Amino acid sequence: MWVPLVENDEMTGHGADFFIKKNLHSIFEKGKLIDVLLLGCTHYPLLKEKIEEHVPIGVKIVSQGEIVAESLAGYLLRHPEIEERCSKKQLRRFFTTDSTEDFDSHAARFYGEPVQSEHVDLEAVKNQ
Repeated sequence: MWVPLVENDEMTGHGADFFIKKNLHSIFEKGKLIDVLLLGCTHYPLLKEKIEEHVPIGVKIVSQGEIVAESLAGYLLRHPEIEERCSKKQLRRFFTTDSTEDFDSHAARFYGEPVQSEHVDLEAVKNQ
């Protein structure tokens, strides 16, 4: 239920509290010694503040985004030939096979600013 909370912009209401508390209770009920909670979905960091309200004291919350970013930084240090090919112009382009309006709306929540995506027709690409 956490993904629909984010995708429907219901991250701060009573429904979010209900589902987050319920899901966390079932997780920690199975493992009393859990000391790290991995937010393994791209949507979950947007719920991090709510999640923090409902985890037991002493449980560390780790976002997969942080792990991926650290791993990429390490990789680029070990492979300078790849790092040299990376653009330094901070250009971001977004492509979607779905509705650009829907994608733009959801992506803006993650980036905290407007996003403008481009539609890709997979059938047209496939036939090239």
